[in-house]
Amino acid sequence: MLRSRFVSTLVASTCLLALPGIGLAQTYPERPIKLVVPFAPGGATDILGRLLATALGERLGQPMVVENRPGAGTVVAASMVAKAPADGYTLLLGSNTTLTMNPAIRSSLPYDPVKSFTPLALVADMGLLLVANNDTPGKTLKDIVAQAKAAPEKFSYGSYGTGSSVHFGAEMLKTTVGFQMMHVPFSGSSPSLTALMGGQVPLAVDTVVASTPLIKAGKIKPIAVLSPQRLHLLPDVPTVAESGYPGFDMGSWFAFVGPAGLPAAVQKKLEKALADTMASPDFKKKMVDLGLTPIGGNGEALRMRIERELPLMRAVAARASIQAD
Repeated sequence: MLRSRFVSTLVASTCLLALPGIGLAQTYPERPIKLVVPFAPGGATDILGRLLATALGERLGQPMVVENRPGAGTVVAASMVAKAPADGYTLLLGSNTTLTMNPAIRSSLPYDPVKSFTPLALVADMGLLLVANNDTPGKTLKDIVAQAKAAPEKFSYGSYGTGSSVHFGAEMLKTTVGFQMMHVPFSGSSPSLTALMGGQVPLAVDTVVASTPLIKAGKIKPIAVLSPQRLHLLPDVPTVAESGYPGFDMGSWFAFVGPAGLPAAVQKKLEKALADTMASPDFKKKMVDLGLTPIGGNGEALRMRIERELPLMRAVAARASIQAD
């Protein structure tokens, strides 16, 4: 009887160990986890990545170490994570640039936005807005539209790069309001907004994180918010929809992904840690103070958002002839 019970236990244990991912999931994580951030240190994405890394490391019981891998509009970082072992020790803080815009403008992309990754969570939205040089006449979007229609050759706008979320947002805005502006791409928010302040371009589309300090210092003026709701940091700035163009909605968003093929139990553990982190009032406040809007949502919600937005971004890119440099 005792021998029979021992054999049954041994067989059961062997079967459990044979199941894919069971052994890994029981001990994961056993060492520090790498979080790849596709932008340089100091920006909004990097700050968000470090906040998440600290909070998730505490919940998972292992340090989460941020590694900045900027380049090629997030392609460098995304390719690195797509090729990493599917063991949960290399993760990516991606964005809609990574997952819905790059596929729309790059014919040869070294990763697939759906097939190359295991989606883990939606994290945050970041508002975009149309801003103007202080000497540009007018205060409202309708003022700008009237001027641009009267003298379209005089109007250009700066962005922080071809194929970026602000480039897509501006092109969507042009189509919606029916005016023309020439796109002037820069290598980041800082040079774009510096050119705006200096009068090299009369308009720019940029993020709330980069624009707000200059707006509050009186160096540039806000015209309209591209997201459907007003922004916490700029509550007096109307949305495009409120300015007479209902239904307009464009922003930047961030998400967590791992390489394709993560063991289901590891994916579940990461999803729970992310959900618990996002539910923390203290963590939410830190994100709001940064200028971000916490959204949350598990891997399935992220997958659905990618699949819903991909055709929309491809349509914008085709209509505006947006192509990667």
